Amino acid sequence: MKILVIDAQGGGIGKTAVASLKKAFPEAEITAVGTNTVATSAMLKAGADHAATGENAVVVCSRDADFIIGPIGIVIADAMFGEITSKMAVAVGQSSADRILIPIYHCKNTVVGIQSYQIDSLIQAAIEEIKSRITDK
Repeated sequence: MKILVIDAQGGGIGKTAVASLKKAFPEAEITAVGTNTVATSAMLKAGADHAATGENAVVVCSRDADFIIGPIGIVIADAMFGEITSKMAVAVGQSSADRILIPIYHCKNTVVGIQSYQIDSLIQAAIEEIKSRITDK
């Protein structure tokens, strides 16, 4: 199973996701892609098997992932203070991977009907979602 974790800014969400995913799915191949080197470094330190940085890395790594996890902004061009390019958003949106999006309220993007949770709770919900999709296949 190939899991792609995408994050921006300081990589805090991605770092938490990578560490939690490694515990939940030790056999999974986890690739971390940051929109900047700080985000990439944080996810690599958290235990990602592979890491890369930038727009082209998002495009290439989205092609063969089974799951893509990241803040909801990874599918919205210009989100995350402009770190998500149109190419990145399209690559994630067109990927055949199952997308597990974490509702983070930044840059005027709000998902109504969703309570505000701590990041750890949201990451755990993402892991549970992957588990349910694996058993459904």
